[in-house]
Amino acid sequence: MKFFRAVMAASVLAACGGQAASAATTGNVLFNGTITATCTVTINSNGTMTVSSNLQSLSSHNAGGSAGIAQVDTTGGVSLSVDPVATTTVPASDVTATTWTPTFATSGAQTIAETGTATALTVPGTSTVAVNLAGTKSGTNRFSAGNYQATVTLRCE
Repeated sequence: MKFFRAVMAASVLAACGGQAASAATTGNVLFNGTITATCTVTINSNGTMTVSSNLQSLSSHNAGGSAGIAQVDTTGGVSLSVDPVATTTVPASDVTATTWTPTFATSGAQTIAETGTATALTVPGTSTVAVNLAGTKSGTNRFSAGNYQATVTLRCE
């Protein structure tokens, strides 16, 4: 029986010896990905408005005032803007019209000089946004004593 096994193994080896080993094959795996234009707005601090000496301007640009600060992270391909002021709180004694003007400026991945107009963010990265607000009275109208609050919406889309 040992002899038979040895003969069989030798004949299998002889039969296989004449054949070439099969060649290795390869295949390519493709990867695709899509990133849509996007941005994220993070509010870092609120702004402060102070009144001018003639009592006709309440603004973050006045002495002692400060801009609100936000961070925008974007892929580029978006637009940054500020909405018109829609929500305000004024003292009951302030009965005259106020014109509210929001503006913004950026530094960082993209620099934008102060504007109130929607502006394209074409560069991906992080920008710091300074948001300012000015309230103005016209003619002989003046701001009254009391607390004022206005909301500015910073929009990135």
